[in-house]
Amino acid sequence: MPPAKKARTPKVEPATGSAIDQVDTSYLQTLMGYNARRAALSIIELFLERLAPYGLKPVDFSVMSTICHNPGVTSRQLCATLNLLPPNLVGLIQSLESRGLIERKPHPHDGRAVGLHATPKGQGLMEQAEQTATELELEKTAKLTPAQRKTLLALLQKIYR
Repeated sequence: MPPAKKARTPKVEPATGSAIDQVDTSYLQTLMGYNARRAALSIIELFLERLAPYGLKPVDFSVMSTICHNPGVTSRQLCATLNLLPPNLVGLIQSLESRGLIERKPHPHDGRAVGLHATPKGQGLMEQAEQTATELELEKTAKLTPAQRKTLLALLQKIYR
């Protein structure tokens, strides 16, 4: 059996002490993770700025949005859906509850579980925050056509689903 072929790695030139006029990132630009991270960072930077008035960080926003769109969702379901660790969610839920944005109610079918519900204050906050998020995403993806945006979302979701 012939030996397996090694993946070709780009040739790295040794430092020569000379200045570079333009930085070559051509290899990095072939990497999915690099491009996804760069795109995410450009959106998250604006997200943090625009959602600061609502007192929501990205994880707070994701949790609140999921609760608003799924009244009665359990902490276990939130962890599984958003890929969160239970210890990290406990403090977040307490914080959102102390702000009056969510409330806990007994689960209708499981006596051990508690359903999470947005309060009217939380629902109102999220209506505004989701509108802001939608506007900033449209702004950041303005170079894409609606069809390209839809395709990009579908392709990204194929990676993590």
